[in-house]
Amino acid sequence: MRIFAGDRVRAIMDRLKMPEGEAIEAGIVTRSIESAQRKVEARNFDMRKQLLEYDDVSNDQRKVIYQQRNDILDTSDLSEMITVMREDCISDMVRQYVPAESMEEQWDLPALEKALADWQVHVDLQGMVKASDSITDEDILEACVKAANDVYQGKLDLVGSVQFMNFQRAVLLQSFDTNWRDHLAALDYLRQGIHLRGFAQKQPKQEYKREAFELFRQLIDQVKNEVTRVLLTVRIQQPEQLEQAAQSIEEHAESVQGGMHYASADSDKSDSFELPPGVRVGRNDPCPCGSGEKFKNCHGKLN
Repeated sequence: MRIFAGDRVRAIMDRLKMPEGEAIEAGIVTRSIESAQRKVEARNFDMRKQLLEYDDVSNDQRKVIYQQRNDILDTSDLSEMITVMREDCISDMVRQYVPAESMEEQWDLPALEKALADWQVHVDLQGMVKASDSITDEDILEACVKAANDVYQGKLDLVGSVQFMNFQRAVLLQSFDTNWRDHLAALDYLRQGIHLRGFAQKQPKQEYKREAFELFRQLIDQVKNEVTRVLLTVRIQQPEQLEQAAQSIEEHAESVQGGMHYASADSDKSDSFELPPGVRVGRNDPCPCGSGEKFKNCHGKLN
C-alpha cells in the first residue's frame, strides 16, 4: 500500500502511524487496495514479458542448432555439407591474405602458404605466380580450394566413405555441442549487463538482439573452422603401420630391460644379477635369483 497506493493514502497511513502488517478494514481504502493490486500485477506482468522477450532470442537460435543436429543425425551422406564448410573456410582464409579484386602487390602469399600448411594443405603459390604472366586472385582461390579438396579426398580414399562418414558425424556433433554450451554461457553473461546500454540512450532489447546475432554468427564460423581443420589434419594409419610401430616399441622395451641390472632393496641381500636378454619378469612372478620369493618382494622391491 505504501508503495503502490499513491501519495494520498501513504500520507494518511503515516499520519495515523499505522504499524507494518496492520489489517486494513476501512471502506475508504478499498478502492486504493484494488488499484494497488492492479499496479503490482501489471508490474509483474511487464517483468515476465521482458524476460520472455530475451528468452525468445536464445530460443530461436536453439531451434536452428537443434534442426542442424537433426539433419546431421538423419542424413546418411554428409559430403555436401562438409564440402560447403571446407570451401567456405578456405575462401575466408585466402581472402585474409589475398583480398578480392586486388593487385599482386597486395598479396601476402608466404603467410597464406604457412596458414594452409598448418591445415596440412601444401600449395606452391609463389611458384604459381612466378610461372604465370597473368594470374588473378580468383586463380589463387581456386588453387587453394582444389588442394584442400585433394587432401580431403585422399583421406576418404584411404579409409573408405562409410567409416570416414561416421567419423565426420561424430566431429560435427561434438563441435556443435561444445560451442553451443559456450554460446549459452556468453548469452547469460551478455544479459547481465545489457541494461547498462540504456544510459547511452540505446534500447537494451535491441542491443541484446544485435549482440546475440553476432555471437551466433561467430558460433557457426567456429564450428565450421573446427570441423574443417580436424578433417584436414587428422592422421590416418594403416593396420600394418600400427603393427610395425607396436613391434618396434616392444623390441625397444626388451632391449632396455635386457640390459638392466637388478639388486635387492633389502640391506641383507647385497647380491645383484643381470636379467638375460628377452626375459621379462612380472611383479608377481618368482624372482630369477632363486630365492623363492616374488620378484616384487626380492630384487624387484621398490626402495
